[in-house]
Amino acid sequence: MRSGGCFDLEEKQALALKLQDDVNSPNFWNDQSRAKKITRQLSQINDDISHINELAKLQGDLETYLLLLEDDPSLLTEAEAELSTQKQFIEKAEVECYLNEKYDSEDALLVIHAGAGGTEAQDWAEMLLRMYLRWAEQNNHTATVIDSLPGEEAGLKSVSVEIRGSFAYGMLKAEIGVHRLVRISPFNAQGKRQTSFTSVYVYPEFDDDIEVDIDPKDLKVDTYRSSGAGGQHVNTTDSAVRITHLPTGIVVSCQNERSQIQNRERAMAILRSRLYQYYEDLREAEKEKEETGKTDIGWGNQIRSYVFQPYQMVKDHRTNFEVGQVDRVMDGDLDGFIYAWLKQRALEKSK
Repeated sequence: MRSGGCFDLEEKQALALKLQDDVNSPNFWNDQSRAKKITRQLSQINDDISHINELAKLQGDLETYLLLLEDDPSLLTEAEAELSTQKQFIEKAEVECYLNEKYDSEDALLVIHAGAGGTEAQDWAEMLLRMYLRWAEQNNHTATVIDSLPGEEAGLKSVSVEIRGSFAYGMLKAEIGVHRLVRISPFNAQGKRQTSFTSVYVYPEFDDDIEVDIDPKDLKVDTYRSSGAGGQHVNTTDSAVRITHLPTGIVVSCQNERSQIQNRERAMAILRSRLYQYYEDLREAEKEKEETGKTDIGWGNQIRSYVFQPYQMVKDHRTNFEVGQVDRVMDGDLDGFIYAWLKQRALEKSK
């Protein structure tokens, strides 16, 4: 987790030294869970330090250009070009300052469910899966499909993806909600324009040491045969595991591990994260209800529309951020939407 001011170089350097001392201690790896947390935090802090130094260098370069411009106005074009090339880096550094909420630095579990629209919605779910896999790749994250349910004719009814990387949850929480597709459906014989919906949920993935009381009597455990395009890694035995937490109705499943025992362990880890977040949400909902009188805090709202025909447009209904290049967005270029939402959220919180 980050602490202190976003650009406080001295504070971050001091924290990096402290963490490095921990890493260098002889008994550091005795506690694997703690070691994993610290090495990850150290990596993030070192990234922060690198970004701050880069920004300081950029500031110095621009100040130099301003001084030189007084004597040579022709350098204005060169200064503008330098600023333009660094604009994306500056924006990313700014956005990372907003990622300071409780679980923002955690890995993410992304779950996609096809909604209204039949085969078209199921195809849309698979298209969104590819979009998020491409986004993860572009951000140097690792993405693993841990469970999927194929559609009856095409696409996916549902899919769960584990995305590991720096601030994966903090970024992807911007995607929670209903995503709307408008296009001429390839599954419609009349070639009519069709609208379909798919929901996206994102949960932070916690370490194994989080404390969640789970009564074995509250669990229904089912085994089934793995499905989906797993190639040689799909088991032909009933190794996939589905666990239902009866009191809450939360269902988790895993089929990508090689044995039933491994799939069960992975499913239980996911269930712990889901339950931890579930109870956190209940507490936050009650707190918000007491403070503001609000009763509807659901995530099931339509957040974004993707229009393929008769024109091309992807528009976020929360921020009004939009782009006209649908193919670029479907190829994983989501940062503009995520940044706009994070900025708006930070502004609303500051009021």
